[in-house]
Amino acid sequence: MNNRKIIKGYKTLISSRFNVDNSKNKFKDGIIYTLYSDESNSLKFGFAENDKVLEKKLSSETLIILDMKKGNKKDLFLLIFTLKELGIKYSGNLYYKYSGSLMRHLSTLGWPVGKSLYKQRKIKKELLCA
Repeated sequence: MNNRKIIKGYKTLISSRFNVDNSKNKFKDGIIYTLYSDESNSLKFGFAENDKVLEKKLSSETLIILDMKKGNKKDLFLLIFTLKELGIKYSGNLYYKYSGSLMRHLSTLGWPVGKSLYKQRKIKKELLCA
């Protein structure tokens, strides 16, 4: 016969002295967007503080807006970093060469791409009864 004792114990939570100050949020909300250039077949991603700033950018360049949504500059920085990690590099001024794989990555990452250039595949599964 084995004489084993089960010892029950409780772990204690140690408080941290690390304070997070959210009052000084340097990333203000605005609009993140995707633009398309028909001439160079490329995409441009960006951030605008409000609608007026975005309209000014659109009027100064010959680009088509694909989609936009609420976001902040941090979202843009994360996208650029993630695309770099995926091996997709941009050519000057945040222009990316259009490709199906780039659009698929953007859609997966939740970036606004619209439905005009990229149509998501809908996977239908059928169950076969044997």
